[in-house]
This record gives sequence, C-alpha cells and structure tokens, in this order.
Amino acid sequence: MASYTGRKDDYLTRLRRIEGQVRGLHRMVEEDKYCIDILTQVAAATKALQAFSVQLLEEHLATCVVDAARAGDGQAQEKVREASVAIARLVRS
Repeated sequence: MASYTGRKDDYLTRLRRIEGQVRGLHRMVEEDKYCIDILTQVAAATKALQAFSVQLLEEHLATCVVDAARAGDGQAQEKVREASVAIARLVRS
C-alpha cells in the first residue's frame, strides 16, 4: 500500500485543481490572452505542482523512510537515497 493511500482523496482533489489550471492555460492561449497573464498562470500552476510534490515527499519521509528505519533491514538507506534523488529532481526543476 502506498504511503499516501489514507489521503488519496485529498491528493486527487489537488491534482484535479492543478489539471483545471492547466486547462485554463490552454484556453488562455486559444483565446490569445496577454502573454504576461498566461505567464502568471503558469507560475501559479508550477507552484501548485511544487506544493503537491513537497507534500508527497513529506508523506514519503514520514512513513516509508521511517518504517524502513524501524524495520532495520537495510532498506532505510535505499529509501533515503530515493528521497535524496527525488529532492534533487525537485530542486533542479
């Protein structure tokens, strides 16, 4: 079971909201809206995705990494490495 399963509905709601923002961007381009207005909305959608990513990462650290550390079977290092790689991707994006 995924660490976020208990909050799956919350995550799906956030993703639907972000999806709506992206559809709005598409509509703005179709309607030839002002470039700066579109860029403002791109920034808002980007921030929403970043916030979603951070929340999911926090969930991963609080559950998957902590559970692996408690198990003590060497999985903790792998979970921390995975989280580090994910953090590096987020920082670069």
